[in-house]
Amino acid sequence: MDTARVRAHLDALGFAGAIVETSGSSATVELAAEQLGTEPARIAKTLGFTDPSDPSRAVLVVAAGDAKVNGGRFKRRFGGKARMLRGDEVPELTGHPIGGVCPFAANDRARIFLDASLRRFDRVYPAAGTPSSMVEIPIDELQRLSGAEDWVDLTTGCRTPTAPVSLAEAGSGRGYRSPSASIAARACDSASARVGAEVSPSSRLRWGSPSSSANSASARSTERSGIRCRSAAM
Repeated sequence: MDTARVRAHLDALGFAGAIVETSGSSATVELAAEQLGTEPARIAKTLGFTDPSDPSRAVLVVAAGDAKVNGGRFKRRFGGKARMLRGDEVPELTGHPIGGVCPFAANDRARIFLDASLRRFDRVYPAAGTPSSMVEIPIDELQRLSGAEDWVDLTTGCRTPTAPVSLAEAGSGRGYRSPSASIAARACDSASARVGAEVSPSSRLRWGSPSSSANSASARSTERSGIRCRSAAM
């Protein structure tokens, strides 16, 4: 299991940003944020649901790490109840293993949507093919690189962002480490947040992305503080 498939996908679209491979697991929002040294909200988790209009397909919703999918909003947008993919359905319908699902290089049975909770940030960190990888993506490039059908507004519960941290700062001791008591929480939509329900058994699950044995000839690796960055050769 490696990041080669995602690297090849991003390279084909002309994106040479580094893929970070961590020494520990980043399979949940909290673990990913800790490994990278950023706040959990900036981790772009990919939640997998059965497509209500076609059970043979998946709906992948990429949302901020602190956001919760609202069942009513999902039903209004997709015409049916939100049902999380079963474990055996994840690789079959997304093309990615559990812990590695991301919006990049998904198979053609996965429909991808980006949630408005991500728009608070100038860059976010989705997974990149394994339970221990992620990639920094500018928010204005996310739809093009993921091939998402559209932006949607399915979530509640997001908070105000703090200062971002770049991949160059990861592991350096700089950037976000834990929530500050001075950061005031605010609901994305206060009315719906009061009645919204998290449809995921665990909103902290960050599915992640694909695996492949292929190697990228253009990739180079450097070791830094237990984090290996793979980037396209310039």
